[in-house]
Amino acid sequence: MTQVPTVTPARLDPLTVAEIAGVVTAIRADPRIGDNPRFWGIALDEALAPAGLEGSPRPVRVVVMNPDAHAAWEVSAWTAPAGGQTGAAVVNGWRDVDARRPGVSSEEARMVAAAARKDPGLIAALAKRGITDVSLVWVDPESITGFEPDDLSDRRLSWGTVWYRESVEDNGYARPVAGLVPIIDLETLEVVRLEDHGVVPMATETGMYSSGTWGPDRTVAPLEIVQPQGPGFSVDGQLVRWQNWSFRIGFTHREGLVLHELSYRDGDVERPVVKRAAVNEMYVPYLDSDPTAYRKNFFDWGEYGAGPLTASLELGCDCLGEIRYFDAAVLDGHGEAKTIANAICLHEEDASILWKHVNTRTGSAEVRRSRRLVISAFATVANYDYGFYWTLYQDGAIELEIKLTGIMSVSGIADGERPRYGRMIAPNVQAPTHQHYFGIRLDMAVDGELNRLVEVHAEAEEDEELNPYGNACKLVETVIGSESVGGRKADPARALHWRIENDHKANRYGDPTAYRLAINNTTGLFARPGSVVERKAPFVSKHLWATPYAAEERFIAGEYPNQAPLGEDGVQAWQQADRPLENSRLVLWPVIGVHHFPRPEQWPIMPVDTISFRLEPDGFFDRNPSLDVPPAEPDGDHCAVPTGAAGDHGHGGHDHDHGHHGH
Repeated sequence: MTQVPTVTPARLDPLTVAEIAGVVTAIRADPRIGDNPRFWGIALDEALAPAGLEGSPRPVRVVVMNPDAHAAWEVSAWTAPAGGQTGAAVVNGWRDVDARRPGVSSEEARMVAAAARKDPGLIAALAKRGITDVSLVWVDPESITGFEPDDLSDRRLSWGTVWYRESVEDNGYARPVAGLVPIIDLETLEVVRLEDHGVVPMATETGMYSSGTWGPDRTVAPLEIVQPQGPGFSVDGQLVRWQNWSFRIGFTHREGLVLHELSYRDGDVERPVVKRAAVNEMYVPYLDSDPTAYRKNFFDWGEYGAGPLTASLELGCDCLGEIRYFDAAVLDGHGEAKTIANAICLHEEDASILWKHVNTRTGSAEVRRSRRLVISAFATVANYDYGFYWTLYQDGAIELEIKLTGIMSVSGIADGERPRYGRMIAPNVQAPTHQHYFGIRLDMAVDGELNRLVEVHAEAEEDEELNPYGNACKLVETVIGSESVGGRKADPARALHWRIENDHKANRYGDPTAYRLAINNTTGLFARPGSVVERKAPFVSKHLWATPYAAEERFIAGEYPNQAPLGEDGVQAWQQADRPLENSRLVLWPVIGVHHFPRPEQWPIMPVDTISFRLEPDGFFDRNPSLDVPPAEPDGDHCAVPTGAAGDHGHGGHDHDHGHHGH
């Protein structure tokens, strides 16, 4: 496992610690930010980033707040030149932002928690519950968007979930302090209101999950992943090449891991597929009217930021095999540039069978093992942990797999009660029903920048003359021509999927070259129309959105969703312009989701739950592009006969005429 060395950044590479620190120094020179500024992220302005020499100044946006003046700005600036060139960062613009709307940093969250623990009202309410050592109390500031009290709506607010630990090392997320809800002013760091809905008995059972807590560990045989000749990929700065794929690894404050310029080498031609790919937003609504749960609905990216929540992969065995790690630089809430060591993991995996056929007449067989390249990162959002695994395959397919694990967000429940909108998972502990939605951004470039979207579904042939036996099924294509019809729903019952076509390029059959998009995991929002949950995230009403590229339309839920007027910004608002989608620089926004009915087996820590979507070539190639994958090497990926297996019982030497079955 080796670290990728730092190099002079190219145009779309992640910002470096030096670039971030230089810009912050320039901003601090302006007196308007006051003596106690807070920051919420810095991002490369990709639309303005010039093509040119590596190390040139790059445009950025920074969000900075002056909490003492109830003011916030989006600052535009240029980084200092890199690579030893002279010059400093330059600030060139300040744009006012509603002071309530920047996201909440981890540092700000810790400040809020510390202040809340000093509040006399909260201390007294905890004492009623037998909690006298407030140092063992956690207070997690949560998004209040849509639930701001009318008389406090001009303030920058949060509300707190309260947890208790029996010791410093205890799992506090297993002991919710039910009924207690502090409303907190994020700028003044004071509890401005305290709701107390009554004392509920605390959980009596440990929520620890470390080795040995619930009995002795089972015996597990060692499993080693070995690549004696090294990995099959090459890394040059942020540029990665593997098999026929090439791409660049990026990273942003809002989205975390980003992939740029994915292309596939077809013979001697580099053919673009996706210009940019990232998980753009995550929305998690809880579907429980309990007084300490009903406000739970979060834009984890837009209200907190995936970048600073990205976990260092040196803290556990997240990847196996011959690994390359990439660090990431982030700006914390105090304005300090920090490095997340090993933020991104790059490695290869065996992926079972790529293709296979046994000729039963001759006894010959051809089989290829599938190899895939995985680019992954993990984000820890308080109790939950989310793994994002972008995977490239040898047959030209691209897959995003999202792994949900960590600890469910739970509520307390009184003795003898049963949860109506959740599940009992421990004594006096219920896990509310909730959902996870992930809005993806795909800047498509299938064989070039100008593409169109075509929806495809299966339909029985109704013409009896054409379908005399009743089994004819036709493929029905609908061009999605403009934004008025750009919000689409998946329907597996009709084998519905989408093709992203290049109408200017054709394969040898005369069809447009294309990639197919299939969304494997969807759900509907079980919230009453007009409710806060329904109005806060209108984008979850569809499973796919399509828009033409626009530089300022960066995030599916809008630029500043924290305490925003519900539904005013985001993809559903942009679509009202009804811009044409054909022959355009097409941006797709898949929305994948899961409806989480909790299970006792997911407590006290969740086994991984996986959801995904997939892009695969559909007429992009003239035939199977993985025909050039070689058979397994006898000294490498050999296929051994297991000990005691009767290897001579196969069909190798027999001419069994089974071919006509053709399953």
